[in-house]
Amino acid sequence: MTAPDSTTPPLTTADIRRKFLEFFQSKGHLILPGHSVIAPDPTTMFTVAGMQQFKPQFMGAPAVFSQGESKRVTTAQKCVRMDDIENVGRTRRHLSLFEMMGNFSFGDYFKRDTIAWAWEFLTSPEWMGFDRDRLYVTIYVDDDEAFGYWTEDHGLPADHIHRFGADENFWPADAPLQGPNGPCGPCSEIYYDRGPKYGDDTWADYAETRESARFLEVWNLVFPEFDRQGLDENGEPVLAPLPFKNIDTGMGLERVASVVQDVPDFYTNDVFAPLIEKIAELSGRPYEGEQSVSHRVIAEHARSVSMVIADGVALSNTGRGYVVRKVLRRASRHAYLLGLTEPSIYQLVPLVVERMKDGYPELVTEQGRVQAAILAEEERFLRTLEGGMQRLNGLLESLGDEKVLSGEDAFTLYDTYGFPLDLTQEIAAEHGVDVDVTGYEVALERAQETARAGSKFGKSELFDAGAEAVQNLPQTEFVGYDLLDAEGEVLAVLEGEGGTHRTVVLDRTPFYAEGGGEVGDTGRLEWTNAAGERGEGRVLNTHKVGGVFLHEVDVLSGELSQGQRVRGVVGPERAAIQRHHTATHLLHAALRAVLGSGVRQAGSLVAPGRLRFDFTHAAALSAEELAAVETLVSRWVSANFPVHWQEMPIEAAKAAGATALFGEKYGDTVRVVNVEGDVDYQGAAVHSMELCGGAHVRRTGDIGAFVLLSDENVAAGVRRIEALAGEAATAWVRGQLGQLGRAANLLNTGSEGLEDRISGLQGQLRGAEKEVVQLKQQLAEAQMGGGSAGGDIRELGGYRVAAVRLSGVEGGALRGAADKLLESSGADLVVVASDSGLVVKASKDAVARGAHAGQLIGRLAAAGGGKGGGRPDMAQAGVQNADAALAALESALG
Repeated sequence: MTAPDSTTPPLTTADIRRKFLEFFQSKGHLILPGHSVIAPDPTTMFTVAGMQQFKPQFMGAPAVFSQGESKRVTTAQKCVRMDDIENVGRTRRHLSLFEMMGNFSFGDYFKRDTIAWAWEFLTSPEWMGFDRDRLYVTIYVDDDEAFGYWTEDHGLPADHIHRFGADENFWPADAPLQGPNGPCGPCSEIYYDRGPKYGDDTWADYAETRESARFLEVWNLVFPEFDRQGLDENGEPVLAPLPFKNIDTGMGLERVASVVQDVPDFYTNDVFAPLIEKIAELSGRPYEGEQSVSHRVIAEHARSVSMVIADGVALSNTGRGYVVRKVLRRASRHAYLLGLTEPSIYQLVPLVVERMKDGYPELVTEQGRVQAAILAEEERFLRTLEGGMQRLNGLLESLGDEKVLSGEDAFTLYDTYGFPLDLTQEIAAEHGVDVDVTGYEVALERAQETARAGSKFGKSELFDAGAEAVQNLPQTEFVGYDLLDAEGEVLAVLEGEGGTHRTVVLDRTPFYAEGGGEVGDTGRLEWTNAAGERGEGRVLNTHKVGGVFLHEVDVLSGELSQGQRVRGVVGPERAAIQRHHTATHLLHAALRAVLGSGVRQAGSLVAPGRLRFDFTHAAALSAEELAAVETLVSRWVSANFPVHWQEMPIEAAKAAGATALFGEKYGDTVRVVNVEGDVDYQGAAVHSMELCGGAHVRRTGDIGAFVLLSDENVAAGVRRIEALAGEAATAWVRGQLGQLGRAANLLNTGSEGLEDRISGLQGQLRGAEKEVVQLKQQLAEAQMGGGSAGGDIRELGGYRVAAVRLSGVEGGALRGAADKLLESSGADLVVVASDSGLVVKASKDAVARGAHAGQLIGRLAAAGGGKGGGRPDMAQAGVQNADAALAALESALG
């Protein structure tokens, strides 16, 4: 690499990103924004490759984008891969989120230009300035064409090139022999020799071992030029030339930054180094030794989670939200290992924003929401971690003479409570217990198989069996916006599960395919064959692959075959779906009016029986806010405004004020659903206009009754509202009124007096409960001699210990008795037992000297036939035999 001027700082990661895009723009490429981390197709949970958003163009779709038309494009794509999350931080080159710089050609330039431009960008002093003598490449074993371009066009020595087979230099790997079918081709990887300070191995060594810290891969140039069409009779692959050849490259931004900045790994570049420093400052633990793993995990996951949440992914218990939550909890566990027992990761978000905002400006606008989501999850997890400590202590005490904690138990602690294996081992070792690591790894591998299924990506996912079966069929003509009864021709019939189940493709259909939160249509197909025989099938669901609609049909009578003319009749559920879908748009507009423009849709379900709407908002809605939202929707309904839809250019739709969903990818032409009338909210006109492909009512009055059912928190910073429209709403209100009347009858009052009656009963109950508490406190004090008794005080294990046995005292009164005993006795440790409970408390001085109430109570509870645990200063347990627990005090502290 060309030596920089001593006064000139090395390029930052942001500089490299900008230069890459500018370079390819100078070569006639259109700069397009990277896709959201939410995958553009259902093959993966997350966007895992730069080419993923261009699958339609690689399949032959026109290269037309909202920014313009071009067969040459370039992007900076943030990619998320969670399949090897356990390696992140433990190695210095694994990341869960990384940036892939790419240049793509859809039937335009090919191999020669791709190699030339990669060489120019890397070696030119104007761009990266790499030392050309330290560049090495790999090529596919028989790709003499690439070999010629590298050696003849650019003077790369032949001994700087190594040929590999399909497992290394064909995309997808093993494609010629093992498949999958579809576009494929050789690739050429570019490496940089970082010099002897990073290792004494040679290029020949790397070619043998394929592992090196010195030779770092920075770019992969993929040349899709064949269509694999299976194997011939001799078992040889049939590789037919594609109608046009494509280019798909990926340059790892973090890798190039390591070279340009001459740093040993990703975590010492200009993005991660400030995060590492901040973590060391917060924890007081330097970035060195084994604990440095925790610094790396926290830094990487803080960046990853921040960017994913900023793209609209909400932490949840399912899907990608669950995966991201587990990543954040992994970071929290490592923060705990560094002694950070209070929320801390959210404090790293401003540093992430500062370092990444040049390429991803949405981080700036979303910073507050991201921090709030991470803080809430950290607080929740730290509470869970406390529960895990109690669970682990209970498991350890229950082992008895068995001094091995099972792998299944260790994994449950990890998966449910967030305990990493090393933390479990550390605590177990304090009890003289080993952990079955092999059993843990087996359980972990089972769980990881599920995670891998959600993040693997390759040609098999790009051209999966379902897509391959219909990829050559024309797009289905959808007429269901205007017609619920229409004829069409059967283009394909695919076998489904069960003897009568079929997947049917029609050239023309009135059935809406599942999408945009709206469920797929159901109904029936009817036909008469050439012999005059009638047939009928029940449409169970409708979905689509690309533009091809797939109807899931249960054939009730007759035979259904290709070429058959059929009549499709959409079921009556569509009317209810349309009511709920238009109501969802009105609900969205009302929420933005009442709560502010920061409200963004985060998911939805539009079904015949209900609607569900997820949206970004930090706090629960007040009763007044819910009433205002419901009233606004009802005003639209009462006004009976027309609902119109039309297609228009996306820029025109945005200029008109249409709401677009954050993170959603739209084409150049969009469908806009517009309610032609405003309603008033606090003197301001509120309008509903959204980009939407779903089915809607013709007038707002068709919605009928509308009622909000619930507002609940589903993830950090995300609320969920469920609502009903039409007959479903009316039935629900009637049911609620019935329950209200029955409850009033039970309490011998009318509906209008029910609230006062319940309030009076609650007051009586609170008074009785308070009296009971006071009596229990008096009982405890009486048994302790008015609270002044010191109990049975003795020296045990280097501590002054006071123990008292009470009767008829439990819960808060038992803890209160322990507080008074600790205060009055002057003991280091106090143990207060009742009929079925046990409390241990330790003074601050005792804790400082190593006392641990949680560990002590675990031993005592085990002797008394119970379980328990807690903090170093206070712990509580349930026991079957309190006397036996107290009798074990000497041996527990001996």
